Amino acid sequence: MPEPEPSVPELPLPRHTRLYVACQTAGWGLWTLVYIGLVLAQGEVTINGEVLHRQPLAKDIAMIVALNSIGLLLTHGYRAFLRRRGWVRLPWLALLPRILAAVLVLAGLWTALGWPLQHLLGEQIEQTVQVNPATVAIYSIFNGAVFMFVWSALYFGYHIFERYRRSEVERWQLQSTVKEAELRALKSQINPHFIFNSLNSLRALIDENPARARAAVTQLANLLRYSLKAGQLETVPLEDELRVVDDYLALEQVRHEDRLRVRLTVSAAAAAAAVPPMLVQTLVENAVKFGIAPRREGGEIVLEADCVGGELRLLVRNPGTLGNRSGSTGLGLRNAAQRLRLLYGVRGRLELREETSGVVVAELRLPATAPPAAASAAVGPKESAS
Repeated sequence: MPEPEPSVPELPLPRHTRLYVACQTAGWGLWTLVYIGLVLAQGEVTINGEVLHRQPLAKDIAMIVALNSIGLLLTHGYRAFLRRRGWVRLPWLALLPRILAAVLVLAGLWTALGWPLQHLLGEQIEQTVQVNPATVAIYSIFNGAVFMFVWSALYFGYHIFERYRRSEVERWQLQSTVKEAELRALKSQINPHFIFNSLNSLRALIDENPARARAAVTQLANLLRYSLKAGQLETVPLEDELRVVDDYLALEQVRHEDRLRVRLTVSAAAAAAAVPPMLVQTLVENAVKFGIAPRREGGEIVLEADCVGGELRLLVRNPGTLGNRSGSTGLGLRNAAQRLRLLYGVRGRLELREETSGVVVAELRLPATAPPAAASAAVGPKESAS
């Protein structure tokens, strides 16, 4: 007994083909119903202004359905021709004369193919009035040309809209890809920036205080772990960012000892808000480098954060002046500002200013949003430095 041949699954039609079939069927079907309704409402047949006697209703409907079926087949062949010739990709100046020529050809074909039906109608009305065949032909070609032009306008209008929509999607995808690449590049610049400074602090401590050096190694490990894990996220909770700031400041206090004093004031709402990873650490590092390190007496770094009106406002204050920043390239702050622009647009702002004589303030403002649910878990707890 022969085995049955395996059935080949039918592939679904592409979306644009299904849409074309639906629009073509619905459009011609609706026009047929409207045409029949107009004939019924008119109650009489007119040609070139002449009032003629009414035909049997069944013959009227049959003629309308047949004429519109011819129009449907003509436009379907027209579409196949357009796709084969690639007219939808032509510029308007090259496309418009082609459309006008095609419309006249289609209207002529429609009239020629429908002429037998018109002749049948003409046999009925010759008993009432003599109609010039040339007048009927011109009238039919004109009506057909108008209809085919409307069909062409709808068809090409749809393709122009689709081309615009696809270009917009591709533009946004390109911008997103560029944004991700820029963020990765910025993170790769930021991470070594603080790691090398931390290694310098650790090197100075190894011979002086081995026990404290071991604690510093743990703190540096926390910094590295946070950098690797948080670098995969766009935002993290501020409280997680402050943990790495604590580790960084502990390492800096190895070098500066009592010269570096820190005061933090962070509200509960601000602690739960989302910030880009390593951004606050960059601001604090900048404050230590230019506010504490150059001053023999050191100074105090004040970090304040609160949420007001749906906005996270974070301030980092340090002693110093903006005019006394020799050796600064500004790379860290420029990268921070660029990351804010990429992530938040105009809603993310970073400003560096002198608040009063001898005090420099870095002010960060960004929308007070919650971080992703997995952000804190991804960063994980830090190891104890004890």
